[in-house]
Amino acid sequence: MDGPAIEARGLNLVFETNDGPVQALKDVDLTIGRGEFVSFIGPSGCGKTTFLRVAADLETPTSGTVRVNGASPEAARQARAYGYVFQAAGLFPWRTIAGNVRLPLEIMGYPRAEQDARAARALGMVELAGFEKKFPWQLSGGMQQRASIARALAFDADLLLMDEPFGALDEIVRDKLNEQLLELWATTGKTIAFVTHSIPEAVYLSTRIVVMSPRPGRVTDVIESPLPRERPLHIRESAEFLAIAARVRDGLRAGIGDEV
Repeated sequence: MDGPAIEARGLNLVFETNDGPVQALKDVDLTIGRGEFVSFIGPSGCGKTTFLRVAADLETPTSGTVRVNGASPEAARQARAYGYVFQAAGLFPWRTIAGNVRLPLEIMGYPRAEQDARAARALGMVELAGFEKKFPWQLSGGMQQRASIARALAFDADLLLMDEPFGALDEIVRDKLNEQLLELWATTGKTIAFVTHSIPEAVYLSTRIVVMSPRPGRVTDVIESPLPRERPLHIRESAEFLAIAARVRDGLRAGIGDEV
């Protein structure tokens, strides 16, 4: 498939509230190429999640355009062009792990044998093979989030939209899941758009980092990462890593300063 995975031009979104209009996104121009790992970072309320929700057809922009795989967000949603991973795992407690992963496949009408095969393959990709018959309450928080990722992988969309999926986890678990996510990205070649509040996480994971300002959410910097695709955790102690982290931090401070 040709063209970018996501392309936004002049994107604006204004929410109408009881206290008056709130501009969540302002004049956002951004292109995410196929196979990229792009992280969005900025303070709370800067529009990171809103941008993902617009791409997923969960919010409608006030003006401007967004294309997902060359189509409108609505058409991309109907074509199941992306998988969405939310901040909370959102697993149904009465369904087994395999049952949770199968759910979107059931909704799409896949035959049961194919549902089982796809669910097993997705669980294997996130290292949860053997946990198919467990229930969510029997798994740790990190394992539940991996099951949520497996659910998004089950129908094999080329694009993953991930809204701060590791934000509630402790640092040790988060590091492990960061490593596994990079391995998954390298193995599948999928495009990943990833929201985070963590500077080290954004730098460690990404080919590009999109820095956003406080509301109204604007893109204030797009940082290309020179880091190699293979990234052991200790790369975070390298001079290159620290230099990128410093630029992200400076960009965040400058964005806040612009609003003061």
